[in-house]
Amino acid sequence: MYAIYTCLLGILVLLYAPVFVVRRLLTQRTGVGLLQRLGYRSAGLPPEPRCWIHAVSVGEVMAVIPLVNALRRRWPELHPVVSTVTPTGAQVVRDRLAAATHRYFPLDFPGAVRRALAAIQPKFFIALETELWPNFLRTLRRRGVPAMIANGRISDRSFRRYRLARPFMRRILAGVTVFAMQSAEDARRIIALGAPPERVVVTGNLKSDAVPNEPGAEQLWRRLMGLTGEEPVWIAGSTHRGEEEVLLEAFVGLRRRHPSLVLVLAPRHPERVPEVERLIRGRGLTSVRRTGLPSARDTDAVIVLDTVGELAQLYQLSEVVFVGGSLVRLGGHNMLEPALRRKPVVFGPHTSNFREGAELLVNAGAALVVSDAKELEGALDRLLSDAGLRTRMGEAAFEAVAGRQGAVLQTLELIERFLMPA
Repeated sequence: MYAIYTCLLGILVLLYAPVFVVRRLLTQRTGVGLLQRLGYRSAGLPPEPRCWIHAVSVGEVMAVIPLVNALRRRWPELHPVVSTVTPTGAQVVRDRLAAATHRYFPLDFPGAVRRALAAIQPKFFIALETELWPNFLRTLRRRGVPAMIANGRISDRSFRRYRLARPFMRRILAGVTVFAMQSAEDARRIIALGAPPERVVVTGNLKSDAVPNEPGAEQLWRRLMGLTGEEPVWIAGSTHRGEEEVLLEAFVGLRRRHPSLVLVLAPRHPERVPEVERLIRGRGLTSVRRTGLPSARDTDAVIVLDTVGELAQLYQLSEVVFVGGSLVRLGGHNMLEPALRRKPVVFGPHTSNFREGAELLVNAGAALVVSDAKELEGALDRLLSDAGLRTRMGEAAFEAVAGRQGAVLQTLELIERFLMPA
Protein backbone atom coordinates (compact mmCIF):
# COMPACT_ATOMS: atom_id res chain seq x y z
CA MET A 1 0.00 0.00 0.00
CA TYR A 2 2.81 2.43 0.83
CA ALA A 3 4.44 1.77 -2.56
CA ILE A 4 1.17 2.43 -4.39
CA TYR A 5 0.64 5.63 -2.38
CA THR A 6 4.18 6.85 -3.16
CA CYS A 7 3.73 6.17 -6.88
CA LEU A 8 0.43 8.05 -6.95
CA LEU A 9 2.01 10.95 -5.07
CA GLY A 10 4.85 11.01 -7.63
CA ILE A 11 2.34 11.23 -10.49
CA LEU A 12 0.53 14.13 -8.79
CA VAL A 13 3.80 15.98 -8.23
CA LEU A 14 4.77 15.54 -11.89
CA LEU A 15 1.38 16.85 -13.02
CA TYR A 16 1.71 19.87 -10.72
CA ALA A 17 5.33 20.63 -11.68
CA PRO A 18 4.52 22.96 -14.64
CA VAL A 19 2.19 25.01 -12.44
CA PHE A 20 4.89 25.26 -9.79
CA VAL A 21 7.48 26.45 -12.32
CA VAL A 22 5.17 29.14 -13.72
CA ARG A 23 4.26 30.41 -10.25
CA ARG A 24 7.91 30.49 -9.23
CA LEU A 25 8.84 32.53 -12.32
CA LEU A 26 5.97 34.95 -11.74
CA THR A 27 6.74 35.45 -8.05
CA GLN A 28 10.54 35.30 -8.49
CA ARG A 29 10.88 33.21 -5.33
CA THR A 30 14.16 31.59 -4.43
CA GLY A 31 14.63 27.83 -4.42
CA VAL A 32 15.07 27.51 -0.65
CA GLY A 33 11.54 26.25 -0.14
CA LEU A 34 11.89 23.60 -2.83
CA LEU A 35 15.21 22.37 -1.48
CA GLN A 36 13.77 22.08 2.04
CA ARG A 37 10.75 20.26 0.65
CA LEU A 38 13.18 17.74 -0.81
CA GLY A 39 14.84 17.35 2.59
CA TYR A 40 17.92 19.51 1.95
CA ARG A 41 19.19 22.83 3.38
CA SER A 42 19.61 21.84 7.04
CA ALA A 43 21.86 24.80 7.96
CA GLY A 44 20.57 27.30 10.49
CA LEU A 45 18.80 24.87 12.81
CA PRO A 46 18.74 25.68 16.54
CA PRO A 47 20.78 23.60 19.00
CA GLU A 48 19.42 20.29 20.27
CA PRO A 49 17.15 19.16 21.83
CA ARG A 50 14.52 20.09 19.23
CA CYS A 51 10.84 19.42 18.76
CA TRP A 52 9.08 19.64 15.38
CA ILE A 53 5.65 21.25 15.04
CA HIS A 54 3.89 21.25 11.66
CA ALA A 55 1.33 23.94 10.80
CA VAL A 56 0.23 23.94 7.15
CA SER A 57 -0.49 27.63 6.60
CA VAL A 58 -1.53 30.89 8.24
CA GLY A 59 -4.56 29.62 10.18
CA GLU A 60 -2.68 26.72 11.73
CA VAL A 61 0.33 28.92 12.55
CA MET A 62 -1.90 31.41 14.35
CA ALA A 63 -3.41 28.52 16.33
CA VAL A 64 0.00 27.13 17.29
CA ILE A 65 1.47 30.41 18.58
CA PRO A 66 0.13 30.03 22.15
CA LEU A 67 1.23 26.37 22.21
CA VAL A 68 4.78 27.17 21.09
CA ASN A 69 5.05 29.97 23.65
CA ALA A 70 3.75 27.65 26.37
CA LEU A 71 6.25 24.95 25.34
CA ARG A 72 9.11 27.43 25.67
CA ARG A 73 7.94 28.47 29.13
CA ARG A 74 7.54 24.85 30.30
CA TRP A 75 10.74 23.48 28.69
CA PRO A 76 13.08 26.41 27.90
CA GLU A 77 15.85 24.02 26.89
CA LEU A 78 13.66 22.65 24.06
CA HIS A 79 14.01 24.44 20.71
CA PRO A 80 10.93 24.32 18.43
CA VAL A 81 11.17 23.94 14.66
CA VAL A 82 7.87 24.98 13.03
CA SER A 83 7.21 23.80 9.48
CA THR A 84 4.66 25.03 6.96
CA VAL A 85 3.69 24.21 3.39
CA THR A 86 2.85 27.73 2.20
CA PRO A 87 5.10 30.82 1.96
CA THR A 88 2.42 32.88 3.72
CA GLY A 89 2.53 30.49 6.65
CA ALA A 90 6.33 30.75 6.65
CA GLN A 91 6.09 34.53 6.80
CA VAL A 92 3.82 34.42 9.85
CA VAL A 93 6.21 32.03 11.64
CA ARG A 94 9.09 34.44 11.03
CA ASP A 95 7.06 37.49 12.03
CA ARG A 96 5.17 36.13 15.03
CA LEU A 97 7.25 33.27 16.45
CA ALA A 98 10.68 34.57 17.39
CA ALA A 99 11.16 31.50 19.61
CA ALA A 100 10.90 29.11 16.64
CA THR A 101 12.93 28.24 13.55
CA HIS A 102 11.03 27.80 10.30
CA ARG A 103 11.41 24.97 7.80
CA TYR A 104 9.24 23.89 4.87
CA PHE A 105 7.64 20.49 5.36
CA PRO A 106 9.20 17.79 3.15
CA LEU A 107 7.31 16.20 0.31
CA ASP A 108 6.08 12.82 1.50
CA PHE A 109 8.64 10.75 -0.38
CA PRO A 110 10.79 8.35 1.68
CA GLY A 111 14.10 9.98 0.73
CA ALA A 112 12.97 13.55 1.43
CA VAL A 113 11.43 12.49 4.74
CA ARG A 114 14.56 10.63 5.86
CA ARG A 115 16.81 13.58 5.01
CA ALA A 116 14.61 16.08 6.83
CA LEU A 117 14.31 13.93 9.96
CA ALA A 118 18.03 13.16 9.98
CA ALA A 119 18.74 16.91 9.91
CA ILE A 120 16.20 18.06 12.50
CA GLN A 121 16.50 15.08 14.88
CA PRO A 122 13.30 15.95 16.79
CA LYS A 123 12.54 14.57 20.24
CA PHE A 124 8.90 14.50 19.20
CA PHE A 125 6.62 15.64 16.38
CA ILE A 126 3.28 17.50 16.54
CA ALA A 127 0.99 18.06 13.53
CA LEU A 128 -1.76 20.66 13.77
CA GLU A 129 -5.29 19.61 12.88
CA THR A 130 -5.15 16.46 10.72
CA GLU A 131 -1.99 16.32 8.66
CA LEU A 132 -1.68 12.59 7.97
CA TRP A 133 1.32 11.93 5.72
CA PRO A 134 1.81 8.15 5.47
CA ASN A 135 5.54 7.96 4.68
CA PHE A 136 6.38 10.64 7.22
CA LEU A 137 4.45 8.98 10.06
CA ARG A 138 5.84 5.57 9.11
CA THR A 139 9.41 6.91 9.25
CA LEU A 140 8.77 8.59 12.61
CA ARG A 141 7.56 5.28 13.99
CA ARG A 142 10.61 3.41 12.69
CA ARG A 143 12.91 6.01 14.24
CA GLY A 144 11.08 5.80 17.57
CA VAL A 145 9.97 9.45 17.48
CA PRO A 146 6.59 9.94 19.24
CA ALA A 147 3.96 11.86 17.28
CA MET A 148 0.84 13.81 18.21
CA ILE A 149 -2.10 15.14 16.24
CA ALA A 150 -2.95 18.38 18.10
CA ASN A 151 -6.11 20.45 17.64
CA GLY A 152 -7.30 17.52 15.53
CA ARG A 153 -10.40 17.76 13.40
CA ILE A 154 -11.92 15.68 10.62
CA SER A 155 -14.11 17.64 8.20
CA ASP A 156 -17.13 16.05 6.52
CA ARG A 157 -15.27 15.88 3.21
CA SER A 158 -12.11 14.39 4.72
CA PHE A 159 -14.10 11.81 6.67
CA ARG A 160 -15.86 10.59 3.53
CA ARG A 161 -12.54 10.40 1.64
CA TYR A 162 -10.61 8.68 4.44
CA ARG A 163 -13.32 6.06 4.93
CA LEU A 164 -12.72 4.82 1.38
CA ALA A 165 -9.22 3.76 2.47
CA ARG A 166 -9.98 2.68 6.04
CA PRO A 167 -7.62 -0.36 6.13
CA PHE A 168 -4.73 1.84 4.99
CA MET A 169 -5.83 4.61 7.39
CA ARG A 170 -5.64 2.18 10.31
CA ARG A 171 -1.99 1.49 9.46
CA ILE A 172 -1.23 5.20 9.12
CA LEU A 173 -2.89 6.09 12.43
CA ALA A 174 -0.93 3.38 14.20
CA GLY A 175 2.10 5.66 13.87
CA VAL A 176 0.50 8.38 16.00
CA THR A 177 1.16 8.26 19.74
CA VAL A 178 -1.77 10.43 20.87
CA PHE A 179 -4.66 12.28 19.24
CA ALA A 180 -5.74 15.59 20.85
CA MET A 181 -9.06 16.29 19.11
CA GLN A 182 -11.12 19.47 19.06
CA SER A 183 -14.52 17.92 19.77
CA ALA A 184 -16.30 14.70 20.67
CA GLU A 185 -17.43 14.36 17.04
CA ASP A 186 -13.84 14.69 15.80
CA ALA A 187 -12.81 12.04 18.33
CA ARG A 188 -15.58 9.72 17.16
CA ARG A 189 -14.51 10.12 13.55
CA ILE A 190 -10.80 9.46 14.12
CA ILE A 191 -11.70 6.33 16.10
CA ALA A 192 -14.02 5.21 13.28
CA LEU A 193 -11.06 5.55 10.90
CA GLY A 194 -8.96 3.21 13.02
CA ALA A 195 -7.31 5.22 15.79
CA PRO A 196 -7.04 3.23 19.05
CA PRO A 197 -9.68 4.73 21.41
CA GLU A 198 -7.26 4.76 24.36
CA ARG A 199 -5.03 7.20 22.46
CA VAL A 200 -7.80 9.70 21.66
CA VAL A 201 -8.47 12.68 23.95
CA VAL A 202 -10.81 15.67 23.50
CA THR A 203 -8.87 18.84 24.38
CA GLY A 204 -10.91 21.58 22.69
CA ASN A 205 -9.75 24.11 20.14
CA LEU A 206 -6.35 25.82 20.50
CA LYS A 207 -7.82 28.81 18.67
CA SER A 208 -9.99 29.48 21.72
CA ASP A 209 -6.79 30.18 23.66
CA ALA A 210 -5.50 32.87 21.31
CA VAL A 211 -4.31 35.96 23.18
CA PRO A 212 -6.26 39.17 22.38
CA ASN A 213 -4.38 42.34 21.47
CA GLU A 214 -2.24 44.23 23.94
CA PRO A 215 -3.67 47.36 25.65
CA GLY A 216 -3.16 50.43 23.47
CA ALA A 217 -2.88 48.38 20.28
CA GLU A 218 -6.26 49.60 18.99
CA GLN A 219 -5.15 53.24 18.89
CA LEU A 220 -1.92 52.27 17.15
CA TRP A 221 -3.76 50.27 14.51
CA ARG A 222 -6.22 53.11 13.89
CA ARG A 223 -3.31 55.43 13.12
CA LEU A 224 -1.71 52.83 10.86
CA MET A 225 -4.99 52.34 8.99
CA GLY A 226 -5.69 56.07 8.68
CA LEU A 227 -8.89 55.86 10.75
CA THR A 228 -10.11 58.61 13.06
CA GLY A 229 -12.20 56.43 15.35
CA GLU A 230 -15.43 58.21 14.39
CA GLU A 231 -16.29 56.06 11.39
CA PRO A 232 -17.90 52.62 11.85
CA VAL A 233 -15.77 49.77 10.49
CA TRP A 234 -16.92 46.50 8.97
CA ILE A 235 -14.21 43.86 8.46
CA ALA A 236 -14.80 40.97 6.07
CA GLY A 237 -12.11 38.42 6.84
CA SER A 238 -10.78 35.42 4.88
CA THR A 239 -13.00 35.97 1.85
CA HIS A 240 -13.00 33.83 -1.28
CA ARG A 241 -13.95 34.14 -4.93
CA GLY A 242 -17.73 34.33 -5.15
CA GLU A 243 -18.05 36.17 -1.81
CA GLU A 244 -16.54 39.59 -2.54
CA GLU A 245 -19.29 40.36 -5.07
CA VAL A 246 -21.93 39.70 -2.40
CA LEU A 247 -20.05 41.75 0.19
CA LEU A 248 -19.64 44.73 -2.14
CA GLU A 249 -23.32 44.64 -3.10
CA ALA A 250 -24.25 44.76 0.59
CA PHE A 251 -21.70 47.54 1.21
CA VAL A 252 -23.14 49.76 -1.52
CA GLY A 253 -26.60 49.36 0.04
CA LEU A 254 -25.34 50.00 3.56
CA ARG A 255 -23.56 53.21 2.58
CA ARG A 256 -26.96 54.79 1.84
CA ARG A 257 -27.90 54.52 5.53
CA HIS A 258 -24.38 54.56 7.01
CA PRO A 259 -22.45 56.97 4.74
CA SER A 260 -19.26 56.93 6.81
CA LEU A 261 -19.01 53.12 6.94
CA VAL A 262 -15.53 51.76 6.16
CA LEU A 263 -15.15 48.27 4.65
CA VAL A 264 -11.93 46.32 5.18
CA LEU A 265 -11.76 43.39 2.77
CA ALA A 266 -9.26 40.66 3.63
CA PRO A 267 -9.05 37.99 0.90
CA ARG A 268 -7.96 34.63 2.26
CA HIS A 269 -5.20 34.41 -0.35
CA PRO A 270 -3.13 37.61 -0.74
CA GLU A 271 -2.34 36.81 -4.37
CA ARG A 272 -6.01 37.56 -5.13
CA VAL A 273 -5.66 41.23 -4.12
CA PRO A 274 -5.51 42.52 -7.75
CA GLU A 275 -8.61 40.50 -8.60
CA VAL A 276 -10.46 41.94 -5.59
CA GLU A 277 -9.41 45.47 -6.60
CA ARG A 278 -10.91 44.92 -10.06
CA LEU A 279 -14.20 43.83 -8.47
CA ILE A 280 -14.21 46.98 -6.35
CA ARG A 281 -13.62 49.20 -9.39
CA GLY A 282 -16.40 47.33 -11.19
CA ARG A 283 -18.77 48.56 -8.48
CA GLY A 284 -17.71 52.14 -9.09
CA LEU A 285 -15.76 52.23 -5.81
CA THR A 286 -12.16 53.08 -5.04
CA SER A 287 -9.74 51.00 -2.99
CA VAL A 288 -6.48 51.33 -1.10
CA ARG A 289 -4.14 48.57 0.01
CA ARG A 290 -3.22 48.19 3.67
CA THR A 291 0.46 48.66 2.73
CA GLY A 292 -0.46 52.02 1.19
CA LEU A 293 -1.69 53.37 4.54
CA PRO A 294 -1.65 55.57 6.59
CA SER A 295 -1.42 57.99 3.68
CA ALA A 296 -4.41 60.21 3.02
CA ARG A 297 -7.18 58.16 1.43
CA ASP A 298 -10.53 58.72 -0.14
CA THR A 299 -13.05 58.30 2.68
CA ASP A 300 -15.11 56.11 0.32
CA ALA A 301 -12.20 53.77 -0.43
CA VAL A 302 -12.45 50.11 0.47
CA ILE A 303 -9.33 49.01 2.38
CA VAL A 304 -7.91 45.78 0.95
CA LEU A 305 -5.71 43.82 3.36
CA ASP A 306 -2.66 42.76 1.36
CA THR A 307 -0.59 41.59 4.32
CA VAL A 308 -0.38 38.28 6.16
CA GLY A 309 -0.87 37.73 9.90
CA GLU A 310 -2.57 41.04 10.71
CA LEU A 311 -6.24 40.14 10.34
CA ALA A 312 -6.81 38.88 13.89
CA GLN A 313 -5.28 42.06 15.33
CA LEU A 314 -7.38 44.28 13.06
CA TYR A 315 -10.64 42.73 14.25
CA GLN A 316 -10.50 44.98 17.31
CA LEU A 317 -11.15 48.02 15.08
CA SER A 318 -14.47 46.75 13.80
CA GLU A 319 -18.05 47.19 14.85
CA VAL A 320 -18.99 43.93 13.20
CA VAL A 321 -17.09 41.09 11.48
CA PHE A 322 -18.02 38.85 8.58
CA VAL A 323 -16.03 35.59 8.36
CA GLY A 324 -15.58 34.23 4.86
CA GLY A 325 -15.40 30.83 3.26
CA SER A 326 -18.97 30.46 4.46
CA LEU A 327 -21.15 31.93 1.70
CA VAL A 328 -19.46 29.51 -0.70
CA ARG A 329 -19.09 25.81 -0.02
CA LEU A 330 -15.61 25.90 1.55
CA GLY A 331 -16.47 25.11 5.16
CA GLY A 332 -15.81 28.53 6.68
CA HIS A 333 -12.87 29.99 8.60
CA ASN A 334 -12.00 30.88 12.18
CA MET A 335 -14.82 32.86 13.79
CA LEU A 336 -13.31 32.51 17.28
CA GLU A 337 -10.73 35.26 16.68
CA PRO A 338 -13.29 38.09 16.39
CA ALA A 339 -15.36 36.53 19.18
CA LEU A 340 -12.38 36.72 21.54
CA ARG A 341 -12.22 40.43 20.75
CA ARG A 342 -15.86 40.90 21.77
CA LYS A 343 -17.18 41.43 18.24
CA PRO A 344 -20.55 40.27 16.90
CA VAL A 345 -19.94 37.81 14.08
CA VAL A 346 -21.79 37.22 10.82
CA PHE A 347 -21.14 34.28 8.51
CA GLY A 348 -22.79 32.19 5.83
CA PRO A 349 -24.39 28.74 6.14
CA HIS A 350 -21.31 26.72 5.08
CA THR A 351 -19.30 26.29 8.29
CA SER A 352 -18.53 22.57 8.37
CA ASN A 353 -14.83 23.19 9.09
CA PHE A 354 -15.79 25.11 12.24
CA ARG A 355 -19.09 23.46 13.03
CA GLU A 356 -18.65 23.45 16.80
CA GLY A 357 -17.49 27.08 16.94
CA ALA A 358 -20.32 28.26 14.70
CA GLU A 359 -22.94 26.42 16.77
CA LEU A 360 -21.40 27.76 19.97
CA LEU A 361 -21.69 31.38 18.84
CA VAL A 362 -25.15 31.04 17.29
CA ASN A 363 -26.54 29.32 20.40
CA ALA A 364 -25.00 32.03 22.59
CA GLY A 365 -26.75 34.76 20.59
CA ALA A 366 -23.36 36.05 19.45
CA ALA A 367 -23.57 35.41 15.70
CA LEU A 368 -25.96 35.76 12.78
CA VAL A 369 -26.14 33.43 9.77
CA VAL A 370 -26.95 34.89 6.34
CA SER A 371 -27.23 33.32 2.91
CA ASP A 372 -27.13 36.18 0.38
CA ALA A 373 -26.47 39.90 -0.11
CA LYS A 374 -29.95 40.95 1.01
CA GLU A 375 -29.76 39.02 4.29
CA LEU A 376 -26.19 40.22 4.84
CA GLU A 377 -27.15 43.85 4.34
CA GLY A 378 -30.11 43.48 6.68
CA ALA A 379 -28.06 41.83 9.43
CA LEU A 380 -25.31 44.45 9.21
CA ASP A 381 -27.78 47.34 9.11
CA ARG A 382 -29.40 46.02 12.28
CA LEU A 383 -26.05 45.75 14.07
CA LEU A 384 -24.67 49.07 12.86
CA SER A 385 -27.87 50.83 13.94
CA ASP A 386 -27.96 49.37 17.47
CA ALA A 387 -24.86 49.87 19.63
CA GLY A 388 -26.51 48.07 22.53
CA LEU A 389 -27.14 44.97 20.42
CA ARG A 390 -23.51 44.99 19.21
CA THR A 391 -22.28 45.18 22.80
CA ARG A 392 -24.54 42.37 24.01
CA MET A 393 -23.59 40.08 21.12
CA GLY A 394 -19.90 40.91 21.49
CA GLU A 395 -19.90 40.11 25.20
CA ALA A 396 -21.83 36.91 24.56
CA ALA A 397 -19.24 35.95 21.93
CA PHE A 398 -16.33 36.49 24.32
CA GLU A 399 -17.97 34.63 27.19
CA ALA A 400 -18.88 31.67 24.97
CA VAL A 401 -15.33 31.25 23.66
CA ALA A 402 -13.56 32.09 26.93
CA GLY A 403 -15.62 29.37 28.61
CA ARG A 404 -14.03 26.83 26.25
CA GLN A 405 -10.41 27.87 26.90
CA GLY A 406 -7.87 25.44 28.30
CA ALA A 407 -6.85 23.54 25.16
CA VAL A 408 -3.23 24.71 25.44
CA LEU A 409 -2.92 23.45 29.01
CA GLN A 410 -4.50 20.09 28.16
CA THR A 411 -2.24 19.71 25.12
CA LEU A 412 0.83 20.48 27.24
CA GLU A 413 -0.21 17.79 29.70
CA LEU A 414 -0.50 15.26 26.87
CA ILE A 415 2.92 16.29 25.54
CA GLU A 416 4.44 15.73 28.98
CA ARG A 417 2.68 12.39 29.38
CA PHE A 418 3.16 10.88 25.93
CA LEU A 419 5.94 12.73 24.07
CA MET A 420 8.58 13.98 26.47
CA PRO A 421 11.31 11.40 27.07
CA ALA A 422 11.52 10.08 30.62
